[in-house]
Amino acid sequence: MSIIRPYGDTTGDGMVQLSFTLPIPHDKRAEGAAVQLANKMGMDPALVVHAKAMGPDFTFFVVYGPVNHLVDTDQVEVIERDYPLLSPKDANLAIRKGLRRRLTVVGACIGTDAHTVGIDAIMNIKGFAGEKGLEYYRELKVVNLGAQVAVPELVRRAKAEKADAILVSQVVTQREAHVLNTKEMSAAFREAYPEDSRPVLVAGGPRFTEQMAAELGVDRVFGRGTTPGEVASYLVDTLVTRRVRTPNRRSA
Repeated sequence: MSIIRPYGDTTGDGMVQLSFTLPIPHDKRAEGAAVQLANKMGMDPALVVHAKAMGPDFTFFVVYGPVNHLVDTDQVEVIERDYPLLSPKDANLAIRKGLRRRLTVVGACIGTDAHTVGIDAIMNIKGFAGEKGLEYYRELKVVNLGAQVAVPELVRRAKAEKADAILVSQVVTQREAHVLNTKEMSAAFREAYPEDSRPVLVAGGPRFTEQMAAELGVDRVFGRGTTPGEVASYLVDTLVTRRVRTPNRRSA
């Protein structure tokens, strides 16, 4: 069945839970404003199940109620994974046979972003979700620059390391900082490198979707829940299996 509706207490009851913040002190009027907003969004009747003051001038709400909207899953657009998932052993073997050298990956949190949890989960050996990070792969040279790396410094280190791929993590999203920073990064690399020797550019973060790659100017976007194995498999497929970069790419 392709037509579905939200589930709350019973199947098909259309119940949803929604959270948001309003710039208003917490009182009865604020709760009424929250209900009004929920009504205008199609939730009717709406019940405020949680309200908490966030300082003197803001209130955080959780509201609960039914909506009439239906979802047609046949119209949902997704980007299917177009590369095989490889074990670390198979990834190492492919790099060793295909490149006959180690594949160099430089990663960083750029701009003012100081949240390294995402980049560390992918790159550090301890990894994420039961998978070892990229440092575990013997045929990968991993350079993790950490937090708050300026874009010019990232370009400089990429050239110094002869990077094959750049991984950028962005967690801070206020005022679309993650989008602006990533666009700045991709523009800088496209200016600094000839197209046939530019490193593969990969962006990741909880507010990114795979469909944003073209908008951001990067080769691939990974969203929340991405594992190190997925990233490693993509890099091997792109840089080794498909050979989309020229053999002399490292001379830039």
